[in-house]
Formats: sequence, C-alpha cells, structure tokens
Amino acid sequence: MPRIALYPGSFDPITNGHLDVLRHAVTLCDRLIVAIGVHSGKKPLFSTEERLEMVRAVCEPIAQKAGCAFDCTTYDNLTVAAARQVGATIMIRGLRDGTDMDYEMQLAGMNEVMAPEVHTVFVPASPAVRPITATLVRQIAGMGGDFSAFVPPQIAARLKAKFAG
Repeated sequence: MPRIALYPGSFDPITNGHLDVLRHAVTLCDRLIVAIGVHSGKKPLFSTEERLEMVRAVCEPIAQKAGCAFDCTTYDNLTVAAARQVGATIMIRGLRDGTDMDYEMQLAGMNEVMAPEVHTVFVPASPAVRPITATLVRQIAGMGGDFSAFVPPQIAARLKAKFAG
C-alpha cells in the first residue's frame, strides 16, 4: 500500500520555509499532495490558480528528484476531509517554534478524533527558515522591502509583479 501524504496550507505565497518542510516530506511518503486551502472569508494576495501554478513550479522538481509522486490540489472543507478524499494517511505539518507546536498539537488531537486513520507527522523547520512566514513575506513585499532571501526566485518575480504599479 503506497504511503500518501497531504501537506496542507494556504501557500500565499509558497516560501523557502514551505520548501524546507516539503524536502523532508518527500522522503516520508510515496506520493505527496500539496493541498491549498481555499476559504471564501479570506482574501489571498494570489488567486487559487496562481498559487497552484507556483506550487507546481517549485515543488514538482523537488518531489521528482526524491522519487516521490507529486500532485497539487485545492480544498474548501476540513483538512482531514481533504486527506480522506485523496486517500492520504499522513498529514504533514511544519513546525517553526513552540507557538506552532502548541497550536499544531491541538489540531492533531482534534483531527485524530475525526479521522483516526490520518496520522499527523510534524516536520521541524531547519534553523535558517524558521522565521519565515508567508504573512511576513507579503508585508515586506508590500512595503517595498527585500524579500528575496525568503522565497524561490520565480516566486520573488511573481511577488514583484504583484506589487509593481
């Protein structure tokens, strides 16, 4: 039975921190599905289609290099429901610090009750990427700062274009 993992998030935009977690995740499963959460109450910087394009562009080569099948999808329901829909038994969650750990432990506990067949796997972020959040990247970009150290080059170009003009 193949090990299918779901890596959920908003990925608005995908950052070097996300990619760090993904590099570890592709070694833990046979198939990794990055699932972009779409919620009508949120106003993302990038459209769903743009986020799908960016995630595919930067994640697929990493998965291929690791010999892991890769897919990208969206969901607008509970994350555990999305995991079930794609047949995932592993949920990948990145951890940057203790605050993340407290929140993620609560989520994992609730998810385990709702979907005991889906096991949460915490992947600690490497020290160099721990401070990176998509929210901070958007703020830096919106204020004209240099965010190039926090995202892959093709994502930096998309951010620059988004804030130009």
